[in-house]
Amino acid sequence: MSASAYRTVFRVAPDHPSLPGHFPGYPLVPGVMLLEQVALALRAWRNQRLARVVEAKFVAPLLPAEQAELSLTDNGTRVRFEIRRGEILLARGIVEGSDP
Repeated sequence: MSASAYRTVFRVAPDHPSLPGHFPGYPLVPGVMLLEQVALALRAWRNQRLARVVEAKFVAPLLPAEQAELSLTDNGTRVRFEIRRGEILLARGIVEGSDP
């Protein structure tokens, strides 16, 4: 990918402490953990911290231990993100970064 885009993959361990409460008996990766991955990727790509979530839409669940692919794309002063599991869109949105 070019400097105007970034891609990474991640998994959330099945024993992560946030999972039992979200949801008992059927754990799903919380949306805030997906946004944390966006923040980590923004830091790795541009050395910026996540300053603002302009828009976020969660459209399908991510289960513990499933691999997801996160892509960031330069959108002027903002960054567009997509999180997918294979061809399935899990989340998308727009964020703004700022210097650390």
